[in-house]
Amino acid sequence: LDTGWYAKTGERAVDTDRFDAQLTTVGKMLADRGMKLGLWFSPKQTAVSAKITQDHLDCRCESDGEPWDAQPVWETEESYHMCLVSRWWEVFAAELIRLHHEVGVTYFKWDAVSQYGCDSPDHDHGTSSNLPQERKDCAAFEQVRYMAKIVDKVCAACPDAIVDFDITESGRSVGLAFLASGKFFLINNGPYYKNLDDPQYAPGGGMGANVFVFPGPSRPRNCRASLGYDRWIPSILFLTHYLPDDPAASQETNIASMILGHNGIWGDLVGLSDEGVARYGTWLEYYKQVRDDITSAKPIVTGVVGGTPEVHEKIDPQSGCGAVSIFSPRAGRFTYITQHTIAETDAAMDGVEVERLSSGQARITVTLEGWGGKVVFFGVQ
Repeated sequence: LDTGWYAKTGERAVDTDRFDAQLTTVGKMLADRGMKLGLWFSPKQTAVSAKITQDHLDCRCESDGEPWDAQPVWETEESYHMCLVSRWWEVFAAELIRLHHEVGVTYFKWDAVSQYGCDSPDHDHGTSSNLPQERKDCAAFEQVRYMAKIVDKVCAACPDAIVDFDITESGRSVGLAFLASGKFFLINNGPYYKNLDDPQYAPGGGMGANVFVFPGPSRPRNCRASLGYDRWIPSILFLTHYLPDDPAASQETNIASMILGHNGIWGDLVGLSDEGVARYGTWLEYYKQVRDDITSAKPIVTGVVGGTPEVHEKIDPQSGCGAVSIFSPRAGRFTYITQHTIAETDAAMDGVEVERLSSGQARITVTLEGWGGKVVFFGVQ
């Protein structure tokens, strides 16, 4: 549930004008469907009138000895900005743990965590013996580590918790230390009218003003560029959202991209056709059978993102299970031989032929009638 599930920031009591007090109705619906509850949080913001704010006014961000003014926050009253490199980090961690026990949330999505600004001498990033700029720089440096401390404390109390931090806006705290504890929400809707403009669809800008919010090859091609990190950092730590929208060619391209590790779906889910829902259901069921193999496999990439063809092999050499995804920006017939030997069973999208070689490898031939992408899974039933 995105911002708006709570009555006010800081205390984060459930908004009972929209939901029952403990989200029990939502929780039951999720449990009936084998799903888990996720909630949106802004770790540094807390409503002016909240008791938790009044008890921790010393944690407010400040500059040159003056606390920052309260600012409007989505769906609630004006809120102060709190410094995570202060005792506020433990307060926020305790709130997350409380909500885990009270409403059953296990997935925590963090947003709006800016990295720079606070130069208070009363927090954990310097004293009056340090220059204000030194305190400000130390706060920016330490914040990622303190964010990781929050996640570690939450996970110690709630072992099945996952924390995903949205770094899709400018000025966010980005540091590798956080990935030892949490995940990055890497790509959401794309740029806000800063490039790849399409004013025909959204005059004046805003959400929907660029090609990354439409079905087709552009968004998944852009998202796959970040798979280059996968040789060092598992791509499952970089949640990236792909569009599930019809038509079939776009869905297949997005599925073949998403299963390489990014694992995110974003868009008008209830607007999908029945065929589209069935298509996603089929291929996600296959993916779930070998997702651990795909995650552990070292990526083998042939070609470049957007090239003809672009091939991603993620097969666990021990089990022979995993997947191969093949993309092209134009029509054609493309052949690829796996570097690893493969398991005995497979499932391939239409237009994909799999020939098993005496070496134990597979020759995969993909026929595309236009731009697109296909995937074949090995080791699935």
